[in-house]
Amino acid sequence: MTHPIHAIQPRRNIFVRTDIEFVSEDITIAAWLYPADGPGPHPGVVMSTGYAGVRGGLHGYGFPQAFAAAGFTTLLFDNPHLGASGGTPRQELDPVKQQRAYRDGITFLAARDDVDENRIGIWGTSYSGGHVLVVGAQDRRVRAVVSQAMTISGHQNSLRRHSPAEYAALAGRFAEDRVRRARGEEPTMVQAFDTASDSYRKAMARPPEDREGWRNEITLRSLEMYDEYEPGMYISRISPRPLLMIVPTDDRLTPAEDALAAYSQAHEPKRLVTVPGDHYAVYEEEFDTTSTAAIEWFRAHL
Repeated sequence: MTHPIHAIQPRRNIFVRTDIEFVSEDITIAAWLYPADGPGPHPGVVMSTGYAGVRGGLHGYGFPQAFAAAGFTTLLFDNPHLGASGGTPRQELDPVKQQRAYRDGITFLAARDDVDENRIGIWGTSYSGGHVLVVGAQDRRVRAVVSQAMTISGHQNSLRRHSPAEYAALAGRFAEDRVRRARGEEPTMVQAFDTASDSYRKAMARPPEDREGWRNEITLRSLEMYDEYEPGMYISRISPRPLLMIVPTDDRLTPAEDALAAYSQAHEPKRLVTVPGDHYAVYEEEFDTTSTAAIEWFRAHL
């Protein structure tokens, strides 16, 4: 039985969690398991972080605790190559491997006696908000999808963030890096976030425990894979699995206009929740709205 929404604990509550590991593509994935209270089997939620993030960030914001307090056994994992998870080269953001980690996380939860394998949902935000669109379209075990401040088109975002000359130069760097890697040399590394950006300032403002294992660098190839990534193409295939999209209306990192256009391509059952503010409003000033909307969606469909 799930708890009423008013019983959800404050986002920085002390909540029981267990360190666990599961394997995805021969990579050991580090995760935290937040068990729901009371006798099971409970519905489950699998979730991961945004671009270059680590699980401590979402723990600090309070989403997994809120889901567990509402009655969902929740699995939050570090993506392959990041944080406490295995995988080399380090700091490589491979969207396909990250999607497969979601699917292997579903398998991990489904194998537990305290989780109902027929009531597992997925939640993603920012980069992983795109991942759950793909996984929701591909994996028939998924019973509900919540996608928040999501990546719709890596290519369009890349074009927005670079001038034509910069974009052409970037393609040249991708080619050079491929040669380096083929020779067995170390991959080229770049900043995950410009140190003058809001993203970097917000990351550094988090408590140290929320940033444990986080590094402000990624492989250059991560940008190439981002440019190739088109999760919005899958949105019409998610139905009949229920889809909730949570969109901050002033988002410029993963533009709101892309999300709203993609939502129009989704089939029922679906729901759109918009909140005021930029990309980070969903975690901060609008946390109560975004977490409650997700919980209500999971309750309705799990």
